[in-house]
Amino acid sequence: MSEGISTSFEKEPTRKEKIIALAVELFQSGEIFPFAGVDAESYSRMKAAEEEDPGYTTPVDEIIERFKNEGMKVVLGKNPQSGNVFVLPAQSSNIEMDSISPGQLQLSEEMNEKLRELILLVRG
Repeated sequence: MSEGISTSFEKEPTRKEKIIALAVELFQSGEIFPFAGVDAESYSRMKAAEEEDPGYTTPVDEIIERFKNEGMKVVLGKNPQSGNVFVLPAQSSNIEMDSISPGQLQLSEEMNEKLRELILLVRG
């Protein structure tokens, strides 16, 4: 039939696929990003969880101080295709104790555009 006309339809990537692709790109770049802060509502939830289950993770205020001092990096969970994406202080590799979700970050004008997009996608 007609040449050059594709009969297969390209499907739009899912939200999860977009999150994974952005996270992989940000992780592989090795870039350290400035810390813009934690969303106020997320901070309140993190503090409440900390009070309910102390010692489960590094104290929230300590993690935030480390983010301020070290900057932050995007990392993937043990199974990257699961869509589990985390933000860690730049000098940490301890996902269990030191991570927060990208969706918990505040947005800022100066923020890396791909990081901003990741935050918005994670928030849904």
